[in-house]
Formats: sequence, C-alpha cells, structure tokens
Amino acid sequence: MLKTKDSKSKLDKCPGFLLTLVKDFISVQHIEFFHKGHFEKNYYRAEPPRTLSHFIDFFWETDFDLLWKQYPKGFSDVLFPNIGYTYLINLGTPFIMQVEDRKFEMRTNGFLPRHKSIECHHRVGNKLFGIKFKISPIIFQKKINFAEYREYIFPLSYLLEQSIIDKVKAAVTFTARIKILSHYFQLILKKYPGPVAHVHIVSSILQYCEKENHFSVTIKEFADKHKISTRTLQRYFEMTTSVGGKKALQIMRIRKAVTRLANSPKSFHYSQYGYYDHSHFYKHLKQFLNKKRLKQLQPHLKLLEKIHK
Repeated sequence: MLKTKDSKSKLDKCPGFLLTLVKDFISVQHIEFFHKGHFEKNYYRAEPPRTLSHFIDFFWETDFDLLWKQYPKGFSDVLFPNIGYTYLINLGTPFIMQVEDRKFEMRTNGFLPRHKSIECHHRVGNKLFGIKFKISPIIFQKKINFAEYREYIFPLSYLLEQSIIDKVKAAVTFTARIKILSHYFQLILKKYPGPVAHVHIVSSILQYCEKENHFSVTIKEFADKHKISTRTLQRYFEMTTSVGGKKALQIMRIRKAVTRLANSPKSFHYSQYGYYDHSHFYKHLKQFLNKKRLKQLQPHLKLLEKIHK
C-alpha cells in the first residue's frame, strides 16, 4: 500500500514487517555515478522509439538474480536528483523507497518524483520495471499539473490505466513490456497531434540545453524568446516537469557534469558546463550529492576534488 500526502511516513509509524525489513538490511549501498558497474550490470535500459524521445529518457528493468547470494539481507541503490519523474511497476516483492528522509512501503506500483535524492532498499524477490520521463504524454490526455505530485509517491493508477499496468505485469519479457507501453503512449500522441504550448516550450528548452550543453541562458532569456513572461515559463515548467525552470536546468547541468567526470575524468573541465571556477562547481556538486550523505561519500569527494583541481 502506498502512502499518500495524508499519510505519515516516519519509520516509527510503519507496520511491523516494514520495521523488520529495514532493520534487516546490511549497510551495502550502491551509489549512482560511483558504482557504475552495478548499475550497468544489474539494470537493463532501453531507449524509447523516436516518436517518444522528447518525452521518455529510457525504459529500465532490474535483474538482481545473481546478487542475492552475495547480499542475502538485501542492499540499497542511491540515486541523485534528476529532472522529470518515474513510473514504477513492481514485478516482485515489497520494498522500501526512501525519498530523502521519508520512507515509503512499496507493495504495488507508484509515481515517483525525481527532483530529490532517492534510495531504494531491495530485498530478495525484488524485480522492478520503470519508465524515466522528461514529460509524460499523459499530460495531453488529462488536465494535470505535475507540481501537485512532487512531494509524495502516488499510486500509479492515478496516471496510468490499470488495464495497461496489468498487461505490463503479465508480459514475459522486458522487450514486450516496452512494446505495450510505447504503443499506448504513441496512441495518445496520435489523438492529440497539435502542439500544446507549455509542453512544446518546455520540451524544446530541455532538448536545447541537453544537446548544446548550454546552461548559461537565463529563464528570462528563454521566456523572452518564446514571448511569454518569466512567471508563465516557470509555471509551464512546474506543470510539465514538477519543478521550476531554474531548478530543472541546474539539475540537468550538474548531472551532465558528474556523468562526464565519472566517465572521462581526464577530459573533464568545469568550464564545459558553465561553471566559472572549480570552487563554483565543487560547491554545486556537494549540494547535489546531499549533505546527509557526505560522510559516506567523503572518499569519493576527495578523489573528485583532486582529479580536476
């Protein structure tokens, strides 16, 4: 059962089995960017069809079968803030999803905001399928403001027909699940072929920044280009991505910088991402990596600090 905004999410309010589950976890964390091998080997990823590429980053599915002997009491995967949100379909046993300090019991399927750090606590039997969205095509079909969904994990049935969820769960392979959902979202786009202002403007800005690696353009400059007010553009971003434009672009910028740093440390330079000096980048990096996790990440941060000074 998912917790909603009216539910308390503190650990001491959780049911007994949940307390046992959390206490049983060993302190094994796999941290995004730093434990690259784990995420590459144990998560399948697939790009969407071209018609959906402006809306979906990728489809993904876990494959933990070889890990349970190594981690019989479970493990956790830490992901840092991202733009957009995730549709999460549970194909296995219950698990705990932690959004910053809040822990949610996940027995079923959820809609997960991605602008905060998350930690997924896995145990034997977990199998997850997800869609990482920039903007969900469902916004064409329903009058929805995604800013209203940004603080909690909501049941996925709010946003995706239960019959489609059931088909996805019944599908035998990762590829089959992707085909079902791709077809579903493509049908929505065919029904609403005309451009919707807020979706078109936000998606074009995200695409431009992603492609050109250009993050020095202000929200006001983007607003002027599209002949709307800064306030209107901020509202457009909140409606489509759940967060304001400045925050969305800053998250995109630091993620691109850290990805480059992790993959090609020798070729990385902070100026490539619009940072005016090393301390500017390093300050943003520490904010992004979550202050409460800095103690665990100190060895990694020290290494990063030495690499590009």
